[in-house]
This record gives sequence, C-alpha cells and structure tokens, in this order.
Amino acid sequence: MKTLLPVIMLFALSLALMAAIFRPLLKRRVFDWLPGVILGKLSRQRSDVSPVHVMFCFVDHFEPRWGNADYVTERARMRRWCEDYPKLCDGHRDADDKPPRHTFFFPEEEYRPEHMKDLVGLCSAGYGEVEIHLHHDNDTSDGLRSKLRSFVGTLQSEYGALPTHPETGQAAWAFVHGNWALDNSRPDGRWCGVNDELTVLAEEGCYADLTLPSAPDPTQTRTVNSIYYASDDPDRPKSHNTGIAVRVNGQESGELMIIQGVLGLNWRWRKHGVIPRVENSDVRRSSPPRPDRTDLWVRTGIHVKGRPEWVFVKVHTHGTQEGDIDTLLGSPVDAMFSDLETRYNDGKNYVLHYVTAREMYNVIKAAEAGKVGNPGDYRDFVIPPPSFVSNKLMAKT
Repeated sequence: MKTLLPVIMLFALSLALMAAIFRPLLKRRVFDWLPGVILGKLSRQRSDVSPVHVMFCFVDHFEPRWGNADYVTERARMRRWCEDYPKLCDGHRDADDKPPRHTFFFPEEEYRPEHMKDLVGLCSAGYGEVEIHLHHDNDTSDGLRSKLRSFVGTLQSEYGALPTHPETGQAAWAFVHGNWALDNSRPDGRWCGVNDELTVLAEEGCYADLTLPSAPDPTQTRTVNSIYYASDDPDRPKSHNTGIAVRVNGQESGELMIIQGVLGLNWRWRKHGVIPRVENSDVRRSSPPRPDRTDLWVRTGIHVKGRPEWVFVKVHTHGTQEGDIDTLLGSPVDAMFSDLETRYNDGKNYVLHYVTAREMYNVIKAAEAGKVGNPGDYRDFVIPPPSFVSNKLMAKT
C-alpha cells in the first residue's frame, strides 16, 4: 500500500492539473472549434517561396454610442480618434509607403451626420475606410433590406464613403454583424432573426463578411482560420458554418465570401503559467497586442489556397470604449506597428502591407485570379476606392 501511495498522489495531482486546464477551456467553448484548428494545422500549405507578404487589416466595430453614451461622450470619442489616430500612424509605414489603415465598421443604428463627416475627413486623408456594421434583433428579410438600403444610400450619396462596383453598378461594401450573430447564428435566435441574411447582404451589395472569429461566443463557426465562400440555406441559420475555400484559379461559389481572423490557443501567453489563452484576434486593454500574438497571427498563415506566400492577418476591436482607447491610440498599438515593421518587413523573409477591408478583399480576388508578385499592386483589383466626395456636390459642380 505504501508503494502505491506516491502513484495515487501523482494520479490525483494529474487529474487536478487537467481539471484546472480544461475547466476554463470548456467555459470558453474551446472544444466547439478546436478540432478545426487542429485539422487546419495539419492540412495548411506552408510557403516555400520568399518573401512572405503579410496583409495586415485592423477591423473596428466602431460604435460612438456604445453603452448608451450621451451626446457629449459620443463627440469626445470621435474627437479622440480624429486627433490621435493620425499622430499614431504618421511614424509608421509599410513596404508600399502606406500608413496603418483602419477600417471603421460604422453601425447603421448609430448614424449621425457629424460623426460620419468626421470619419470621412479622417479616411480621405489616407488613414482608412468606412464599411457597414449593424445591430438588429427579431428582424425580417425585408426589414434588414430596408435598413441596409437606407444606410448604404446615405453613405454613398451624401459622403462618397462607399465605392461603386464596376460590374453591378451597386454600392460595394463589407460587413460586420453586431453581437456576432451573422445569419441568425445564435442558438437562442437573438440579435438577428434573418435566416437568409447571407442572400440579403449579397443582393444589397456586400462583397465580404468580416465578423469572425467570434469565439468564445456560441456564434463561432466550425470553419476556422479560413477564407471561403458560404452558400445560404434560407430556411436554416448559420449557413456560413462551412463553405468552399477560395483558391487560386478558382471561382466564386455561394452567396458571400467570409474572411476570418486567427483563432487558436496561445501557448506562449498562459494564465497562471499553465492555461493557454484563447487567441481570437481581439485587440484591447485586456488583450494587448504582444509580439507572441503577432507571431501567432502570421504563423497561422491564413491564405488563399495555392498562394501560401500571401498571408492575411485580420484583427478586430471595439474602438470607442474608453477602457480600450488608450491601448488602441497609445503605446501598445504603436509598439505593435513598430514590431510588424521591424520583424515582418525586412524585404527578404517578409514584406508588410497595411490594408483596409476593401483592399484585403481585392488582394484575395487577385490571388484567386492567379495573380503573382507584389500583392500591394492589387489593392484596387476589383473594387475601386471610395471617392469621399458627395454625389450631390459633384452634381452641383
């Protein structure tokens, strides 16, 4: 019995350690998507071509009214971004001599002309672009379509903030869904209600969705770390749970392209030195941009099938929340840009490109079309840049 005691104690200690690791992972629903991460690692094509081009895209769920803020707070948030973001960016450049380029996904339900005027001024100076964000609940297809048409029309006609697709003649835009609930993907049916949302989005001019990853939220898809086309089942939710990968010399399939950010486990940044943190591409005060995270974003290697030397890194944030603004407009993100430019822009092993959501989509489409060389040459490959000039003003002149 005495000889068994150390074995029993070791076994009990092992069980306790496993429980300490797995309990928080279960709480964060890791095992819903972890198989996809593992399979992706096993099947992902690695580049044997140098240099690797890194497309870095910063996506912002930009909500001036977050937390039911009063008007004074809304305006203060806008002022902070308009004043401090250019100061942050002006010391940084990528391989194409572009500054960091923010993509402001602005909520339809939070629209104010003065906010949009500020953003258009910032973006027209070269610091980013505006796209569509929407929070809705218990909605219908017609209700969704009406909201999109009204807001898209306003952004295009009043501000020139959205480009026109050269083939369809429609306003062209990217989308991020509020509360992560794209295509009615929450199990409880909240924060959407529209099972054919992918179809409605595509018909109204959306060229890509950039909502994911959403883990640990239950809206997270089984497909991870991918760029793919999703086919809509109008009678069922979460049609984008799986799809067909975008590939070189491939073709469009389904209703909508889904462009995901990195999702995985970061074993180099552990809680209590033991439990790996979930990497879901969220940048904020509680999840600052560290070099080990940057390495994981690049090393995951999200790419168009057949073009592994073009890597797409999409990170996201909620840029108007006071607790996070100092991180996003201060030294942590400043250091992230410096790190990217130092370690991932040497011209030999890596080349860095700061891109907006639209530019990233265009580079993806160039890869799909079989283009090679410098992806920075394809920022406007399919969809041109927005004019940031009011159509009404143009008509007067």
